[in-house]
Amino acid sequence: MTTMTEASVREFKMPDVGEGLTEAEILKWYVQPGDTVTDGQVVCEVETAKAAVELPIPYDGVVRELHFPEGTTVDVGTAIIAVDVTGGTAAAAPAPVAEPQAPKEEPKAEASGRQPVLVGYGVAASSTKRRPRKGAEAPRQDAPAAAQALQSELNGHGPAVVEKPRPLAKPPVRKLAKDLGVDLATVTPTGPDGIITREDVHAAAAPQPTPVPEPVPQTAPVAAPAPVATYDTARETRIPVKGVRKATAAAMVGSAFTAPHVTEFVTVDVTRTMKLVEELKEDKEFAGLRVNPLLLIAKALLVAIRRNPDINASWDEANQEIVLKHYVNLGIAAATPRGLIVPNIKDAHTKTLPQLAQALGELVATAREGRTSPAAMRGGTITITNVGVFGVDTGTPILNPGESAILAIGAIKLQPWVHKGKVKPRQVTTLALSFDHRLVDGELGSKGLADVAAILEQPKRLITWT
Repeated sequence: MTTMTEASVREFKMPDVGEGLTEAEILKWYVQPGDTVTDGQVVCEVETAKAAVELPIPYDGVVRELHFPEGTTVDVGTAIIAVDVTGGTAAAAPAPVAEPQAPKEEPKAEASGRQPVLVGYGVAASSTKRRPRKGAEAPRQDAPAAAQALQSELNGHGPAVVEKPRPLAKPPVRKLAKDLGVDLATVTPTGPDGIITREDVHAAAAPQPTPVPEPVPQTAPVAAPAPVATYDTARETRIPVKGVRKATAAAMVGSAFTAPHVTEFVTVDVTRTMKLVEELKEDKEFAGLRVNPLLLIAKALLVAIRRNPDINASWDEANQEIVLKHYVNLGIAAATPRGLIVPNIKDAHTKTLPQLAQALGELVATAREGRTSPAAMRGGTITITNVGVFGVDTGTPILNPGESAILAIGAIKLQPWVHKGKVKPRQVTTLALSFDHRLVDGELGSKGLADVAAILEQPKRLITWT
């Protein structure tokens, strides 16, 4: 009867919802023990290092147990929920639920079982080694000849040696003691089995440094972690770094210290582009679509890449090759409550302006809802980050790992500008392009950035350059 019950319970394990990810955090359970579930029903939401993902159960049944509470980070392959596929009630849950825990306990028991064996070996080795040494040394020290020989080496302190013939030291150490004028009988040995070492002799020759700055006062700095445990809880908050934010931090550090970054800037009059944005908003081809400056800047970058294709590449460290991309997966950096993510528009170079507007709108909406899938963040080739929405003039963006360049857009605002020989208020912004100098040299980077600026200054180039 027990076998049948166990066979009826299926354990759903944490899947690898990303590319080779090893763990995920359970954000929310949508079911509880006793609930009926069907094949394909979403039972929980988890967050990986790349995105938040909903997990569907692959079979029908009744939930027996949730193995982990919300907020727990679980390794891929670990059972997270038990389901009775026969449709039984949750009352009998305790028996099958305990099953997945048994294998986890066995390794710990074996490890703890081996530990005494290892410790036993250590004690036996030390004990075995110690006894023969004492037995071997004792006859030499009890012999009058040995005492007399030792007496002749120690600066005339014969009587002390005769009365206390115990110091054990190797010939080089004895010579050092003689040279330094140190009586071995007065030295405290620290070597194994009571042997006096060179360090012991030096310590005896210069006793001041030893007692005063001994390890005792130096242990005070080691106690520095104490404030960590007693930080001001009323005025400080500690937030564990995990999930998307942890992955982003690691990726940015890796990118910053792997790819040699170069950043160039250009300030440009985008008044005509802003006028075109307003005109497109009234165009029926863009009905229901979001039209903004980012749309035209993205299109300008795509045209610039077409004119300077070598800027769209990646560096293959393993093979020491530059990989030119004949497609553009355009990444758009998006700030979310869980951290910075960079989903990308696949094959953005093939899209018309209305198609690009639709793709941008969907990408932004999905990111804000926290529903960006890992697949949407893979395979990017070049990125745009819009720091201007925060009122920032410009910045020096860090490359998205594996990409060759990233374009930062500054705030667009009225500024005095020389236009047709007169100073007039114009819509002006500053663009910053960071690129990997292993892939993109100064000339190529400059041409690419200059083309983007030229298109934004004269948007009609979107037609003449394509």
